[in-house]
Amino acid sequence: MSSVLLHKENGVGYITLNRPDKYNSYNREMALALQGYLDDCEADDAVRCIYLTGAGKGFCSGQDLSEAMNPTPEEFERMVEEHYNATINRIRKIEKPVIAAVNGVAAGAGANIALACDIVLAAESASFIQAFSKIGLIPDSGGTFFLPRLVGMQRAAALMMTAEKVMAADAVSMGMIYKSFADDVFEAESKKMAMMLAQMPTKGIGLTKRLLNRSFSNDLQEQLSMEKSVQKEAGATADFKEGVMAFLEKRKPVFKGK
Repeated sequence: MSSVLLHKENGVGYITLNRPDKYNSYNREMALALQGYLDDCEADDAVRCIYLTGAGKGFCSGQDLSEAMNPTPEEFERMVEEHYNATINRIRKIEKPVIAAVNGVAAGAGANIALACDIVLAAESASFIQAFSKIGLIPDSGGTFFLPRLVGMQRAAALMMTAEKVMAADAVSMGMIYKSFADDVFEAESKKMAMMLAQMPTKGIGLTKRLLNRSFSNDLQEQLSMEKSVQKEAGATADFKEGVMAFLEKRKPVFKGK
């Protein structure tokens, strides 16, 4: 079976990491397949939201260590660049909402791939672990970028240095993720959000994501200037015209993602 699955339905591209017997540990095959499916969803105008989850009991347990036994420094560098950096860059540059539906353990790079997504939802039994310190490595996959911005420098440092497990409810309370749901309703509730986002003005959401990406590096004046420019782009979309018309006509808008 393929290590990653893709199913498209009702405007949502459902991507499933599919090595359940290995808690969806990340290897080269999975990395390249995931990147290919992200590219596919980005290029397909019918896909207006991407939903990333894991098969079985885990979301992603991080690097498959059987594939990383005694790598040379050059091999380490290639692995980080081609497997992880390339994945994170794709998630952030796709101007469509990307949901991480964390169904179980998200450890190491698996946790940070989830945190790179636009919205993180988790089952209440799911957990997040910055496991790198347990094997003498540093957090990669954007972990040192995203986690401090989500939870603050002190808490991020403690979680990374101690490799403490964070359960879903605590991840919500500290601002690491958006919401958690009881296990028995998690799949239905997380997919409900994906289907809702797939019916929203995709271009406007994508432009919002573009601005959020730049907000990490812009100062206020640069961000205000960019908002002015991007708002002009949003105002030229068909969805903006539909939204205004629906408001004036007192009806529910029907957005086309254009």
